Amino acid sequence: METLANLESFVRSAETGGFSAAARRLALTPAAVSRNVAMLERNLGVRLFHRSTRKLTLTEEGERFLLAVEGNLEGLQQAIANVAADQGEPAGVLKISASINFGTNYILPLLPSFLERYPQIRPDWQFDNRQVDLIAEGFDAAIGGGFELAQGIVARTLAPAHIIAVASPQYMQGRIPPADPQGLADLDGIVMRSSRTGRVRQWTMRNTHGAEMPAVPRETIMLNDPVAMCRAALLGLGVTLIAVPDALPHLESGALMRLTPQWYGDAGPISIYYASRSLLPAKTRVFVDFLIEAVKRDRLAERFAGSLG
Repeated sequence: METLANLESFVRSAETGGFSAAARRLALTPAAVSRNVAMLERNLGVRLFHRSTRKLTLTEEGERFLLAVEGNLEGLQQAIANVAADQGEPAGVLKISASINFGTNYILPLLPSFLERYPQIRPDWQFDNRQVDLIAEGFDAAIGGGFELAQGIVARTLAPAHIIAVASPQYMQGRIPPADPQGLADLDGIVMRSSRTGRVRQWTMRNTHGAEMPAVPRETIMLNDPVAMCRAALLGLGVTLIAVPDALPHLESGALMRLTPQWYGDAGPISIYYASRSLLPAKTRVFVDFLIEAVKRDRLAERFAGSLG
């Protein structure tokens, strides 16, 4: 019987195409992963990989062996994880990445009740408006939208990221609210210029009947961050197009008002991302379950839906 470490090193190396990437997923050194795979090859009497300085490719025997063991390995891993979880409560450092505004407004307030339930977990949470590399940077999970799903990364949708048009009541005083997105062209716009491309972000809005229309307010003020855009709208500087989660507290307080309320843009889903469904550490598994439970309880998917008007 081959050890689980040797089999897992082989499977992860095949999935990621290299010992270094596999090592990051397994929290081992590349040398240790390479040694485990070499031991497996020696014991089996076959070469599983073609090795080069740039990448690994499976041999014909390696491809057959991967098909034979991959599914069984995940079942064995899950069984071991379940047994281990039963030995005590989840513990350890939980490294999470989340966008600044969404993370501080909607995720951070959940922390007291989460720590009350799981006091042995120590949060290491980072708030940043960028896509992180879960494996290379050692994150247990990330929360946000628009992540590119690398092999082995799981995404579970939490809520929609709908874009709506908002302005302050002070700015709209004496102005006629636009009837549809095209009417936004008559208003001062607080628009987003990408720091990466230098381009101004354009949105096409839709309504519940399926009609679509470009939303192009005048480019009066250009900013590169949705938090700053929201703040500029609160200052009465014009209309801006931002995600419902960013606008919602101000809509509920009356500091902002929604324009063209039947129209919204779709920026894709807000999701939680983590490395694999199998062999999740107990600390990550309970956080994912806790977050999904909280999102359902607080009805965030319904509250973030721009289609509700």
